[in-house]
Amino acid sequence: MYEYEWIAPCHFGTEAVCRREIERLGYQISEVSDGKVTFKGDISAMCRANIFVRTAERILLKAASFKACTFDELFENTKSIPWEEFLPKDARFWVAKANSVKSRLFSPSDIQSVMKKAIVERLKMKYKVNWFKEDGEDYPLRVTIMKDTVTVGIDTTGVSLHKRGYRKWTVKAPLTETLASSLIMLTPWKADRILVDPFCGSGTIPIEAAMMGADIAPGLSRSFLSQKWEFDNLKKLYEEAYDEAKSRVKRDAYMQIQGYDIDGECIKMSMANAKLAGISDYIHFQKRPVKELSSPKKYGFIITNPPYGERLEEKKNLWELYKDIGNTFKLLDTWSYYIITAYEDAEKYIGRKADKNRKLYNGMMKTYYLQYMGPKPPKKNT
Repeated sequence: MYEYEWIAPCHFGTEAVCRREIERLGYQISEVSDGKVTFKGDISAMCRANIFVRTAERILLKAASFKACTFDELFENTKSIPWEEFLPKDARFWVAKANSVKSRLFSPSDIQSVMKKAIVERLKMKYKVNWFKEDGEDYPLRVTIMKDTVTVGIDTTGVSLHKRGYRKWTVKAPLTETLASSLIMLTPWKADRILVDPFCGSGTIPIEAAMMGADIAPGLSRSFLSQKWEFDNLKKLYEEAYDEAKSRVKRDAYMQIQGYDIDGECIKMSMANAKLAGISDYIHFQKRPVKELSSPKKYGFIITNPPYGERLEEKKNLWELYKDIGNTFKLLDTWSYYIITAYEDAEKYIGRKADKNRKLYNGMMKTYYLQYMGPKPPKKNT
């Protein structure tokens, strides 16, 4: 089967875990750059990546990469791409998004317009027609220009991969499912260790952890734009990927995952979302402030997304919250703590410098992933 290149865009700072996921699926990585992982695979790689990868935002079919410093170069290079191999005669296609960084071509609307015209000119020549109805399936294009290098991808996913289908209820400024998965994968947590999120909001971190522990593929309960495309055996390949995902689910999984929040409405949302995800049996949700968090168990994990104080009036009392977090950590002295926050004084009021401080981007917001490593549990005698 013919091998293509695929692009998996991800959150800045999470490229390593995205790469690891793709490698575990058995695909060769061709490039890792800021905010994306490129890999090689046949058409079944598209199906499996859409269904199994937890940390990518979408999967793009890489159409081409070339240099362009002028709009003439952009037009001619775009026109030279063999679009007839990707787009059927009735395809509805457009440049859905264009990003430019440190490049001479920087106007998204002009980039979109020039590339659309170039593709039309190419297809006119190949299909021997002067006008396209564009009444077929959708083939949205995504273009990035980095230091004058243009990368063109065809979106195979449609609605972003963070839309798993379970989060019907949500809080203000929630953590996306893809970022929550990345946060968990950046820790050594495994399903046999207790995990607590004391600021669970709508339950995203506990739910994503439970799905990992039960090996429930994130795309198992949703569909993808490319399922309607005209590729040989595509329907069969998607069916096989879904069947593979179903066969991997661990129905008898046992986990100790807990989600707490001071807001009772958040707990109701979390419970409802967990039920929709089919993993409510694995998570205990309860209304509880962080300063009342305690556990007799050892060697647990806290992975959490506490308030950042994005508004000035919220920042005034934020130091008290982070002092409470620090006091709780002192009581759970064998535990490991992982906190994503944009609050620059977090370590100061927690009362301890993080063992590792990883810079991540939550959307456009720069955040810090503070990592406090607890001791490893003693090895069990065999």
